[in-house]
Amino acid sequence: MVSKKQVETYLSDLNYKIDFFCILFRDDRGKNQQTLHDLEISPNQRKEIIKTLKLENYSEGPLEDKMHGILPMWVFGRIVKHQEIYIKVSKGIENSQAVCISFHIAEHPMSYPFKK
Repeated sequence: MVSKKQVETYLSDLNYKIDFFCILFRDDRGKNQQTLHDLEISPNQRKEIIKTLKLENYSEGPLEDKMHGILPMWVFGRIVKHQEIYIKVSKGIENSQAVCISFHIAEHPMSYPFKK
């Protein structure tokens, strides 16, 4: 399992990438778009939700992502408008955008190893 420090460092690095290179959202998945619609979340709000993730939101990772070839992927969860949101993100490759593969209502209850 990763340490608290590793998660905090990852989130700091992710925010740096988002600030300087932005973040690419994979909106080709219907459930990502449906969540934005159902919860009335704007693209800017979604970006801010990711930028404000904290240690307590960590669920799992780093994970290999064989489907997209972007390593590593980290999973976080966040309650938004009374719904648990599953968020899977990667810092992406060096000198390029961060990538959000998943941002949708969780299909199963999530665990949070650092939640108090």
